[in-house]
Amino acid sequence: MSKILPVLIRQFTLSVWSFYLLQTLTAAESTQSIQTVNPFGQTEKTLQALDANKQSQLQAARSWSVFHDFKFSDRYSESGIRFENKPVDDGSRDYKAVHYDHGTGISVADVDGDGLLDIYFVNQLGGNQLWRNRGKGQFENITVAAGVGLGDKICVAASFGDIDNDGQPDLIVTTVRMGNILFRNTGNGHFQDITVNSGLNTGKPSHSSGATFFDFDSDGLIDLFIANVGVYTRNEKGRGGFFLGRSDAFQGWQFPARSEQSVLYKNRGGGRFEDVSAKMGLQHRGWSGDATFCDLNKDGFPDLYVPSMSGVDRFYVNDRGQRFIDKTAEYFPKTPWGTMGVKFFDYNLDGLMDLYLTDMHSDMTSSQIKEGDSNFNAQFDKQKSDAWCAINWTPEAFRSASNSIFGNAFYQNQGHGKLTEVSATLGVETYWPWGVSVADFNADGYEDLFVTAGMGYPLRYAINSLLLNQQGQRFVDSEFVLGIEPRLNNRIEKEFFTLDCSGEDKKHPLARGRSGLLKVIGSTSSRSSVAFDVDADGDLDLITNEWSDHPQVLMSSLSLHREVHFLKIRLVGTVSNRDGLDATVTVHCGAQSYVRFHDGKSGYLSQSLMPLYFGLDTASKADRIEVRWPSGKLQTLSEGIPINALLTITESR
Repeated sequence: MSKILPVLIRQFTLSVWSFYLLQTLTAAESTQSIQTVNPFGQTEKTLQALDANKQSQLQAARSWSVFHDFKFSDRYSESGIRFENKPVDDGSRDYKAVHYDHGTGISVADVDGDGLLDIYFVNQLGGNQLWRNRGKGQFENITVAAGVGLGDKICVAASFGDIDNDGQPDLIVTTVRMGNILFRNTGNGHFQDITVNSGLNTGKPSHSSGATFFDFDSDGLIDLFIANVGVYTRNEKGRGGFFLGRSDAFQGWQFPARSEQSVLYKNRGGGRFEDVSAKMGLQHRGWSGDATFCDLNKDGFPDLYVPSMSGVDRFYVNDRGQRFIDKTAEYFPKTPWGTMGVKFFDYNLDGLMDLYLTDMHSDMTSSQIKEGDSNFNAQFDKQKSDAWCAINWTPEAFRSASNSIFGNAFYQNQGHGKLTEVSATLGVETYWPWGVSVADFNADGYEDLFVTAGMGYPLRYAINSLLLNQQGQRFVDSEFVLGIEPRLNNRIEKEFFTLDCSGEDKKHPLARGRSGLLKVIGSTSSRSSVAFDVDADGDLDLITNEWSDHPQVLMSSLSLHREVHFLKIRLVGTVSNRDGLDATVTVHCGAQSYVRFHDGKSGYLSQSLMPLYFGLDTASKADRIEVRWPSGKLQTLSEGIPINALLTITESR
């Protein structure tokens, strides 16, 4: 049983899961009134494996040239945040292999104009929450006053964007078959639901996911792309009003009738949007959970990358705001088979935008399973998946995925439209990944990678990864060195739910042969994350949205261990969109140049409005700043540039 167990887990079928539960129960004495069961039951072995990996990382770090002498500490208790992520029953109590377990996002913006970044947590049950930043790492819940709770919706993603260029961040929230909601910021942290007249919900409600604001035609108004996954639910509803998941949800990509078209909306002003998908030739279908943009061909118009969680990703080149053309094969002849996270950034400071993709679904199956891989295994987790099992185990599916990569991908931009896949060289493979937050955590000028990971109940624990960028040469695994792992108090598991074995839950597989209350334990895991300077001390911190758990508030000690030189830049468009989305900013310090592309992308299922952060390494000043605005204007600043401060750059007319 121990040898085939990992295979059964990764095959992820309901019938196997029921059998697995009955074979692996570990409980307290039956005479106790409240019993406890941990279906995976590998806690001690996992902790031992995590400690072994920690020692290995600490040993390896002795030879690193990248600065790593600082730590992250989870300050959730001190932060005042008391948000709790609550999944629907299909993702917890009545676990099914269905897309609900993909979780929800987290988005950040200064919603009340006080200069501090506030946090919006997305939830499936119980409502979303908006937490106001009070300064010094302290937050307060303003959800009710803001009017953005949506307690009657099963929500997925959230993105902030100034849709009317009034200087106040507005908010879009996506849901599972309950319509998408658009909020206009009316000032002082208050929002008005303007969905009815927005034009966003003119068709049948879809299984919506990521929402991406970008100005595709450079008219100064941000447009919107909504990624729709595909039909993974039935019409029947469960507790809390969610649509029950299909038993064959993860085979849905094989049936064209279950696909759902993602939608491109043009901003017509006045809070109104128009579906221009057909007009623009962007009628994308592909079981997509998210999207992002970048002017990859440097023609002044943002192109769109749309990942697929079950199949080939798509890259659409923007033909000067008139149409989108599928040029995937030209730019990306091979893409990951199960992409979840996506981010463009310049990892090696050559001024060209590279692309990192995280692949979750290829990791859900593998034929390369051996004794011990059901537990945490660092070597196994850094390997790419086996192609045969990763595409649903059929020769037909294998042939259809002949141009796929079965694991994370990293495309180095060589210039002139050529990108080379270099993930193996850079060491960026991770296990069960969701999204990625790209940020310069050690302020050396090179941006690093934080990858959220794990499945939670009923599967084993998987680590969140922090990959430090070693001067653009490779990325080193540093989550144990930096205190990201293990979690505070070795908290790799938690109570997921409680069953009433003598009452309403008596037919549950775990309740068989039991009576009374049964606490069910599952592994902790993260979904989305956002990186920003929470406490305004000059270094970047991390906040996560967990799966069926409270957030992690990971505060950096970098500023206590080195003199941090940095610059934060806030863009204010005048001809361009007010947020400056799609602008490229270059900061020159002596012979070194640091480039940031403003897309608002941090983490999975989210888009935030935050200042661009530039770590300046040892430089004591910035000599020159260049901003390439979406309008095409190139603006240069060479005087009055502060250090260790926030600089607001307003687009010159």
